[in-house]
Amino acid sequence: MSPPIRILTLSQWSDGDPWRWELQHSLDAHALIWTTRGQGLSIIEGRRRGVGVHNAIALPARTLFSFDMGKQVFGLITLIPPGSPILMPDEPQHLRIRDAQAQAELAAILEALQREQTAARDFADEAMVAQAHLLTVWLRRAMIAEEDPLKKATATENLLRAFSALVERDYRTGKPMADYARALGVTPTHLSRSCRQSCGLTAAEMLTQRTVHAAREMLEDGTEPIQNVASYLGFNSAAYFSRFILQNTGHTPSALRKRKSKKSELVRSG
Repeated sequence: MSPPIRILTLSQWSDGDPWRWELQHSLDAHALIWTTRGQGLSIIEGRRRGVGVHNAIALPARTLFSFDMGKQVFGLITLIPPGSPILMPDEPQHLRIRDAQAQAELAAILEALQREQTAARDFADEAMVAQAHLLTVWLRRAMIAEEDPLKKATATENLLRAFSALVERDYRTGKPMADYARALGVTPTHLSRSCRQSCGLTAAEMLTQRTVHAAREMLEDGTEPIQNVASYLGFNSAAYFSRFILQNTGHTPSALRKRKSKKSELVRSG
């Protein structure tokens, strides 16, 4: 059975941990993010853009992305399982919705989704699927309204999209950044320069962030032994993995795991 459709506030989704947004990563589900307050920055497939009020961002499952959101940002994220009959775009979309009627229509659909999820009434799953269909109809209409038929992706955008896809596919192999550049037919210098110009991160930093995010998820959300986490992520030794995590988070793997346990205990006791 497919996982259910879910709708969460951005705060609920991040669980109070900024790294869940700020590091390059992907989601197993398709997502639609709707921001209603504040501003920040997104990096989606290596392209950096500002995020503001009434922005709708559609992310296909397994799309490499990150957000740098200020504390004042408020919004909702709707998660739709892949493989469902609900049609989501094949490529990421970042839409700035200026039309008041379109804003109100989306708000009504999202409120209906929240209501069904919270009330858990009879046939709530069917009602959420129906609302999700309406959501994607709204999204496709918004995409048509903003479509620029003359706009074409630049060579840099195509390169970074290809690099992002390779990172998402292969980050667990332990391959160095130079191997990705070779697979793309460019030099490591050119790849890093293109990444930095487009999103402010080098190619190696994008790869490192993806690995750190996966490691933190496994360490803080799971119970797999640290040595197994290291092996899963392509590290030859647990000691090297520990140094890598310490260098990039300021904490050892065991400290990250204990930190999450303490946070959970505080939540339960509170």
